[in-house]
Amino acid sequence: MRVVISSLRVLLVGGVLVTAAALLWLALPSNGRTDATPRAVAPRGPLAADELANIDVFRRTSPSVVHITTLAVQRDFFSMNAQQVPRGTGTGFVWDEAGHIVTNFHVVQGGNALRVTLADQTSFVAKLVGVFPDRDLAVMRIEAPKDKLPPIAIGSSKDLVVGQRVYAIGNPFGLDQTLTTGIVSALNREIESFNERTIRGVIQTDAAINPGNSGGPLLDSAGRLIGVNTQIASPSGASAGIGFAIPVDEVNRIVPRLIRDGRLVRPALGISALPDNIPLALKLPKGVGLVQVAPGGPAAKAGLQPFRRADDGGVVPGDVITAINGEPVATLDDMLTLLERHQPGETVTLTLWRAGKTRQQAVVLGRARPLARQARLLAPS
Repeated sequence: MRVVISSLRVLLVGGVLVTAAALLWLALPSNGRTDATPRAVAPRGPLAADELANIDVFRRTSPSVVHITTLAVQRDFFSMNAQQVPRGTGTGFVWDEAGHIVTNFHVVQGGNALRVTLADQTSFVAKLVGVFPDRDLAVMRIEAPKDKLPPIAIGSSKDLVVGQRVYAIGNPFGLDQTLTTGIVSALNREIESFNERTIRGVIQTDAAINPGNSGGPLLDSAGRLIGVNTQIASPSGASAGIGFAIPVDEVNRIVPRLIRDGRLVRPALGISALPDNIPLALKLPKGVGLVQVAPGGPAAKAGLQPFRRADDGGVVPGDVITAINGEPVATLDDMLTLLERHQPGETVTLTLWRAGKTRQQAVVLGRARPLARQARLLAPS
């Protein structure tokens, strides 16, 4: 009975409100005008050249941009039944008609499964092909018809200049494709990857890059890929006009090797290096000091020698690598970065310092030994 009474009161109050509103409307004065019609739409004229350029870039490139959902297994607290739930989202782009999709490593890290949604909203389960955390890059593959897989046009990052226009396409906050514009704000920036390796030659842009844009393309005014959006500098986590993209020249070097081998097969010298601060403490030149040379390895075959202790406790001078193919080497990270440009079996020329003397030495690169068991990048299902 109380429920009925309460409902009746609500209806009565509602009726009073409706009646009061009707009376108020009836009480409004009429101005007597009969010409109150919608205003005519003013002619706009043609779009500006820069607007047409923006539209053209988006129309041509957006079909190559995809939305990536990372899934994780979650168990119901009561039934303990396992189900896949979205863990995170990101952006990627079509690399080739074989269905290879490129994105950031941190987009796919830690998930159990991956799903790719194309621009036409069709969705496909993706298989992880290979990753390279040192450059925050990952490649996956989907089984989709070729007519749904328009590869993105590839540009160059070596000839970029500060001030030129750029475009970023992505899925910020899980929304549908969004276009933002800006310029190249700076070049040759350095950022830290997720495994604490330095990524060099990074492009800085003021085009808005928000969460969910990671892994998406940074384009030039011709609609060509010039970088892969990877990080932003922002205390709040939203775009603050400082975004960073991995240069396309690095992407174009690494992605084919991930597709071919599933990982970046590193060339090796067969050495162990001194900590970066030791050469300075020993008043040695900037470079990579050798503390061990693997027997039978490339460095040993070329006659390189490590620093070692003499019988009397003194230090026997060894080699310090100060340059590779004429490019200076100051740290171990510098050396690894330069070596990654080459393949096992190629020959490089090392500049070596030992006991005050400098020499050049050709070395045939070997193949780095794979880890006993590479840590799984997708969590076990």
